[in-house]
Amino acid sequence: MASIPQTMKGVIIEKTGGTEVLQHKTDLPLPQLKDGEVLVKNDYIGVNYIDTYFRSGLYPTGGFPYTLGREAEGTIVKAASSGELYGLKEGDRVVWMHVGAYGEYTAVPTTKVVKIPDSLPPKVGASALLQGLTALTLIRVAHHVNKGDWVLVHAAAGGTGQWLCKLLKSVGANTIATASTPEKLALATKAGATHVINYSSEDVKAKVMELTGDKGVIAVFDGVGKSTFDLSLSCLARLGSLLSFGNASGAPEPLTIARLSAKNIRLMRPTLFNFIVDRDELESYTKELFDIVLKDKLEPSIHEVYPLSEVARAHNDLEGRKTTGKLLLDPSK
Repeated sequence: MASIPQTMKGVIIEKTGGTEVLQHKTDLPLPQLKDGEVLVKNDYIGVNYIDTYFRSGLYPTGGFPYTLGREAEGTIVKAASSGELYGLKEGDRVVWMHVGAYGEYTAVPTTKVVKIPDSLPPKVGASALLQGLTALTLIRVAHHVNKGDWVLVHAAAGGTGQWLCKLLKSVGANTIATASTPEKLALATKAGATHVINYSSEDVKAKVMELTGDKGVIAVFDGVGKSTFDLSLSCLARLGSLLSFGNASGAPEPLTIARLSAKNIRLMRPTLFNFIVDRDELESYTKELFDIVLKDKLEPSIHEVYPLSEVARAHNDLEGRKTTGKLLLDPSK
C-alpha cells in the first residue's frame, strides 16, 4: 500500500446552519484507529438527505467539530492491531455505512464494513449501498414481493425510488410508479417500472384501479409521507401492506387504527438500520444486492460526482430538488 499521509482533505462543521457552515479543509488530522476498526481511503462518498438534517441541526450531532456523511466505498489501508476484523485486510475494496464519510480517510468499525466483489465497477458501491439496501429490505423483509405482484412506488424517480423499480423488476413484479413530470416518469420506466402515472395531471387511484382490475395493489412503498398517505391507503388491495418509509412532504397525520380494518391492511414504518443491526445481516443483504446488480447488469443512476470542495453545491442541489438519482463526492478534489 502507498504510504499514509499525516493529514487529509475533509469537510467539517463547527456549528449547524445552511451550507455556509460547511468547511472544506486540506490539513485535517487522520482518524486514529481503535480496536476493531479499519482505516479506509475513500474513493467515492454518498450524499444523502440525512446529511442535511445533521448540518441544519434537525438531528443532533453530539458535538463539534463534526464530520458529515454516512456511506462510502474505498480501500482498506490499515487495520487495528486488535479486535475482530472479520477477515478484512489491507488492500480490500470495501463499502461501509457509519459516520464521518466526508473526508479522504475514515476509521470505521469492522461491523460496518463489507468487502465488495472485484467485478463491481467503481462508484457502484457508494451509489447502491444505502438506497439499494433500503429498497432491498423493503421488498424482502418489510413486505416480501413475489413474481406477478402488483405494487405501487411513489417518488419513483428519486434515488430509493429508482432502486425499488430496478429490484422489483428483478423479482418480476408489476410496478406502478408515480412521479410529477414526463422526464421523471421516463427515469422510472428506464429503471424498470411496468406502468407510470403522472400524479400532477392524472387521478392516481383511478389509474391504479384500472390497471389492477379494481383490486388495488398488494403493497405501496411510500417515501413521501403526509401528502400521499391517504392515497396510499386507498390504493391497497385487501390484505395489502403500506410501507411508509419516508417523510419528504412531512410526517403523516395521526392515524385512527380502525381505518386499517376495512381491508385488513398492514401498516409499517420501516427503517434500514433496524434490518442490519447485526454484521451478518449487513453482509448478507449487501451480498444479495451486489449479486443482483452483477447478474442483471444494473447500473446506478448517478446525478453527478461533485468534488468534495464543492460539497455546498451538492447540498444546495439536493435540497433544491434539482437532482435525480445519486449524488457522490470525490474526496481527492
